[in-house]
Amino acid sequence: MKVAVVGATGMVGNVMLKVLEERNFPVSELLVVASQKSVGKELTFKGKSYKVIGMQDAVNQKPDIALFSAGGSTSKDWAPKFAEAGTFVIDNSSQWRMDDHIKLVVPEINAKKLTKSDKIIANPNCSTIQLVAVLAPLHSRYKIKRLVVSTYQSVTGTGVKAVRQMENERNGIKGEMAYPYPIDKNCFPHGGTFAEDGYTTEEIKLVNETRKILGDNSIRVTATVARIPVVGGHSEAVNIEFENDFDLNEVRTILTDTTGVVVLDDVTKNIYPMPLYSEGKDEVFVGRIRRDLSNEKSLNLWVVSDNLRKGAATNAVQIAEYLVNNKLV
Repeated sequence: MKVAVVGATGMVGNVMLKVLEERNFPVSELLVVASQKSVGKELTFKGKSYKVIGMQDAVNQKPDIALFSAGGSTSKDWAPKFAEAGTFVIDNSSQWRMDDHIKLVVPEINAKKLTKSDKIIANPNCSTIQLVAVLAPLHSRYKIKRLVVSTYQSVTGTGVKAVRQMENERNGIKGEMAYPYPIDKNCFPHGGTFAEDGYTTEEIKLVNETRKILGDNSIRVTATVARIPVVGGHSEAVNIEFENDFDLNEVRTILTDTTGVVVLDDVTKNIYPMPLYSEGKDEVFVGRIRRDLSNEKSLNLWVVSDNLRKGAATNAVQIAEYLVNNKLV
């Protein structure tokens, strides 16, 4: 399998290479691809050094699969060119997610909808992936009416520049700012850019992508995104109102039996999900499972996952694995 990783020098691109190696994906030929300024740099995969090549060079080599993590504008320009060359593009940007003709995929939920004609496949936003992983089985059983989601997002979701800002602040070093304010010892309700209605692009993604993946536009969703000074993953406080009542023990059983989800929920022993625990892991962790005492048929959850792995790189590789295992590529 000839595989290209586009945006290989970035934070998610690096993790994509790591996940491909860890999961022993059948790579017979690897292309590491980045912008022109990175061409010629060297990256390591399975102990071998690879030189970074440019976009057109990669298109010309017609890879079977291209994992994209190079930003929306790059994806808009180049994903169709790869697709025209016969490549399956799995794109981590927001460019194609809400396109009616492009499938937005979390493999455990809706990979079965993929066909050989789906040359561009959208990887959802990191916050959405971990959210819907938990919601999908509950929606199937009880039907979700309304969601209220508050996220506490890692600086790694912004990228290397943000991680460096936090590290500089912790070490008393003045440096380049990824955010409008200090992030260390701070928390601000700002992820993405603000729209005219006062919501941020990160919040809007959570609303729209959740509905699309669950295939139900009747679900009412509202979200608040906050950035916090951690690196291990995103956390979410989720309030779910169902059409039908539920049993807490059944909820725990459903989630325990859900592929890719791990229940950590024993408050008597202070066991609950944390970014400190999720870092470097591929599962979505859920805990603090409790009935909302203020509203009937409503449930509170706490959901945590490593946003660079299941929230980005691992989900993309799992899509690629589905394509290979089901002989779509």
